Amino acid sequence: MLNRRKLIESLLASTVCAGALPRRLNALEGQRTTRVDSTIDGVLLGVQSASFTFSGMGLVEIIGTMRAVGLSTIDVMSEHIENFLGAPVLLPGEGRPGPWVPRPKMIPGSRRNVQLTSDPAQRATLRDWRLKVDLDRFRQIAQMFRVAGLELFSYNLSFEDTFSDDEIERGFLMTKALGTSIITASSPVSIFGRLKSFAEKHDVVVALHNHTLGPEDFARVLALSDNFKANLDVGHFFASGYDPVSFITEHAARITNIHIKDRKKNNGDSVPFGEGDTPLAAVFRLVKDKGLKFPACIEYVGPAGPAIELAACKQYCKDTIRSV
Repeated sequence: MLNRRKLIESLLASTVCAGALPRRLNALEGQRTTRVDSTIDGVLLGVQSASFTFSGMGLVEIIGTMRAVGLSTIDVMSEHIENFLGAPVLLPGEGRPGPWVPRPKMIPGSRRNVQLTSDPAQRATLRDWRLKVDLDRFRQIAQMFRVAGLELFSYNLSFEDTFSDDEIERGFLMTKALGTSIITASSPVSIFGRLKSFAEKHDVVVALHNHTLGPEDFARVLALSDNFKANLDVGHFFASGYDPVSFITEHAARITNIHIKDRKKNNGDSVPFGEGDTPLAAVFRLVKDKGLKFPACIEYVGPAGPAIELAACKQYCKDTIRSV
């Protein structure tokens, strides 16, 4: 780990430090930095903000790290946005051990969803906040990413059965205020029937994200509306026993973005890129050869911290893309 850490730190030595951006929204007014370009041989690399789980990093630190590592595009979790704006929401991983701490295996059919509290009073407090928060504050966040030369590509808002219709409506309005028309959702398939009218009313795409879901689950959702698409995590899909290359080949036009993760087969663990069984080289070859324009968002959490781990992941992806 030490040799790997030193190698990756050298990749960061000449880049912008993660704390270089102002911590207040109004401090960004009138500023604009050089746009980050993380396209490698036609493949757009981005990041899923779950990569910052357990780090304690908030939105400003995430923006700075993206610039430091050179990743232009983000699929950002609702927790990172709402926590920054003062909602009663914890940062992802807060109060939980990191993934390097041994714990029970994930049960097939379960989902590692975002932390929506099960306490009814706390859940009501969050719902009330969502219904009342000024949407201009979300527009200011969109401006934060623009002035940093970054793209807020999609909003990862995982609708659950606990969402009221008014709360769902606000989720779509928040998404548009963030300057995007794409929601990625680690949601139960059953809720998409409720989401259909909202997605079509607001002309917003909702992309189903998978943990243990398979092709039949995606097919059920895609058949409901043209506004429903897929946000495929290739590592989860492979570890669950499915072929991400075949799925991308068949459904490329209905994919908003993919998550890049390396996992061992047969529901094995997530591991550093290049140490698992996920056919990442074949995925990158397909995206490159077919000229597919959706972002490939890196998602990995490791003990060295987001800047070092993401730089290692990006270097692996860069080398792989150029070799296929």
